Amino acid sequence: MSKQTLVIETAKELSLNNGMIVITDKETGEMNLRPLEDVQMIMIDHHSARMTTPLITKLAKTNVSIVFCDETHMPASMTMDLESNSLQSKRFQCQLSATVPMKKQLWKQIVEAKIMNQSLLLEKLEKGKKLLASYYSNVKSGDSSNREGVAAKVYWRTLLGKDFIRDRYGEPPNSLLNYGYAILRSITARYLMNAGLLPTVGIFHRNCYNAFPLADDMMEPYRPYIDGKVMELYNNGQTEICQKTKKTILDLFYSEIPANAMMLSASTLAGVYDGTGKIVVFPKLL
Repeated sequence: MSKQTLVIETAKELSLNNGMIVITDKETGEMNLRPLEDVQMIMIDHHSARMTTPLITKLAKTNVSIVFCDETHMPASMTMDLESNSLQSKRFQCQLSATVPMKKQLWKQIVEAKIMNQSLLLEKLEKGKKLLASYYSNVKSGDSSNREGVAAKVYWRTLLGKDFIRDRYGEPPNSLLNYGYAILRSITARYLMNAGLLPTVGIFHRNCYNAFPLADDMMEPYRPYIDGKVMELYNNGQTEICQKTKKTILDLFYSEIPANAMMLSASTLAGVYDGTGKIVVFPKLL
């Protein structure tokens, strides 16, 4: 069974007791228990929620991320385990010494997988069969011809109409996309750390003010999963972030995204870095 994300949206206190997460309502005193091994991430989305230090420490030791949301309910920060993989030191060195040709080949694979999943989503939504095939089948090393950018224009126009502009502060459903991508980024960073990789060292993304450029790289082929779920909400009249839309998007991470897919993507990337593999494995959207 896939692990779940706990979302704390009311005044609750979280503590640890015999390997169980104890969730206590601060107003009623009602208590609920969740097995620690069933949880992949905890999202704190209420200013009065509290967590005990023993629980925070245990979550770090078991690679469970804690994501803290701001006043707009968007993820603002997260915790990461500093010793998440026994091969961490070796893999850090391999990652830092990666050659430019290797990075170009990795980015080529990422772009191919992203455009292919975009094409599969359009086909799934009956908006065009293999519409982007000519783009994902002609990606050059490092995507030097910018197939990603050209395909994106066709993709968004076909998905949401010629007037839609994908912009962080744009019209709906941009806010839903932002939320989904933020969660995706957090979970991707977690799996990269689990694989012994540095999320701060990217392949293509290289902003000195960006804490997780490698997560931004590796999440690209998974974005169409978010897009598909957002389209489902948008077509049903849901255009803004609320409790219902947040739950629907979070459910995606233990329902429609293939089990262990992100773990496999991260571990095969680590294999490319340390010379034991050549291909990064990404799922194909069904």
